[in-house]
Order: sequence, then structure tokens, then C-alpha cells
Amino acid sequence: MLNAQWLETFVTLCETGHFTRAAEQLNMTQPGVSQHLQKLEAQIGQSLISRQGKSFSPTPAGEAVLAVGRARRAEEQSLLETVLSDDPATGEVTIACSGSFAMLIFPHLLSAMQDSPKLTIRLEAAPQDKVLNGVLKGQFDLGVADHDPRHPRLDAMHLAQEELCLVVPLDAIEPPISFQALEQLGFVAHPDGLAYADSLLALNFPEEFRGSDRLRIRSFVNQISQIPAPVAKGIGYTLLPRSGVNSYPAKDRLQVAPLPKRLRHDLWMVSRRGRSLSARVERIGQLIASVSNSLDVE
Repeated sequence: MLNAQWLETFVTLCETGHFTRAAEQLNMTQPGVSQHLQKLEAQIGQSLISRQGKSFSPTPAGEAVLAVGRARRAEEQSLLETVLSDDPATGEVTIACSGSFAMLIFPHLLSAMQDSPKLTIRLEAAPQDKVLNGVLKGQFDLGVADHDPRHPRLDAMHLAQEELCLVVPLDAIEPPISFQALEQLGFVAHPDGLAYADSLLALNFPEEFRGSDRLRIRSFVNQISQIPAPVAKGIGYTLLPRSGVNSYPAKDRLQVAPLPKRLRHDLWMVSRRGRSLSARVERIGQLIASVSNSLDVE
């Protein structure tokens, strides 16, 4: 690792072209500048300047070191500007949440990036344990969880209540919904679907429902954005959080069937306690909260 102070002295020396002017600019003595140059040459093992009388020019090794020094100076300047400005439209924000919620907020995040070309947003759809662990480890600035983690190193803000929905093809079933009618349609399963069934179907059909492993499976879809697609074409029914329904482009071909007993879970935005949030993270957090409000009014 090159000595940063010696490297800065060498860059200044090459830019001024004169030992005395370099010393004045660096608030050093001329022998001090010469000493830094000698130490840097000793560290590299090659001469960095070629002297011609009172003038000098960088050697090939000196040109290479000069390029490194200028690049390092530019990186440090960029870092200082980022740290000191705390511009809500500049920098990177990392977010983790469920796949269905990611589908809901992603178009809004795209709009934010379109408005702010220097803003980068990284969104990861992840299971709940990865969301919380990632925030704890500093991998994500913000996470959206389906419960209050009540963790001593996490701050949590309640966003909304989200309903778990029974999604059927438009006009396919007349209410009241029967379990027999659902079985005739068949279940469009997905990675979270069986757990959803054990919650919502067990709550509403306690006599007929015998467990998710006994359901008639019509299809299985692993890509969350495509889970409603078979249902929109009249093939089966599925269970999804409200955000997964709202974000589907052809949601007008879906019907959220009314059930006697509704099931909701809370959404919480989490961040690491004791970590000051930058202006850009605060901005995106406010955007997530605003989008979440749409789930409460359904």
C-alpha cells in the first residue's frame, strides 16, 4: 500500500512542476518535499522523475504512480462530496421485502430513479428471516416485515395491515363461496401458497378443509409475478397478499372473493437501530409508507 501522504506530495510536485511551489502549496519545506519523493521512490524501488537541469519530468514509473495518485484523489473527493452533501437524490438505497410487496413498490421505485438519475435503488425479494438478518448486518438499509420483530437492535415502524386474499377468476364463482366450488376449480399453488391455505382456508372452512396437502392442485407457479396468470385465464384459484393482487397488470380479470372471516397481517418497516438514515433512505422510506397506505383502504 502506497503511503498516502507521499503520494499526494508527488502528485502536487508533478502538477506544479517545481519543488518550491509544491512545498508552498503543501505548506511544507522544500527538503520535506524532496524527502517524501525519496521515500516514495524507495517504497516503489524505481526513480519517479528524470531531472534536466532545474526542471524534471516523470519517468514511465512516475507516470504510472501519478495516474494512481490522481485516481485516489478523485475517489476521496467524490467520497467527501457524498458524505457532506447528503443529497436525497444521490447515492444508493438497499431494500428487502416479500416478493408480493416488491411487485407493488417496484414501479414507484422506478419513478423515483427516473426523477433522480444519480439515485440507485437495489430491491431484493427475500424470505422474512433474510430481510431481518440483512438489516441487522447492514446489508439492507430498509426492510419490510410481516410482524414487529421487537429486536433490541432494530427500529420498526408500522406501515399498514395487509389482507390475505382468496383470488378467483372474474365471475367464476357466485358468493357465498363454498369449499366444494374451490375444489372444482383447483388450487394454483406457489412457494407460500400452502402455508396461506393452512391459515385462510382453515379459518373459513373448518369442516371441509383437511390440510393444504389434501388440496386438488391445478398448477404450480414459482415466479411470483406470474402466480395470478392462470387464475386470470380461468384456471384455478390462489391465495395472495393484497399487494400481490394489486400489482398484477391484468387484475381486472381477477376477483377477490368475499369470505366470512378475513385474515390480515401487519406490515412493518425496519431499519438498524442507532444507524443514522441518510436523506435518500429517508426519502425512499417515506415513499414506501405512502404506497403501503393503499393496502389499508381495501
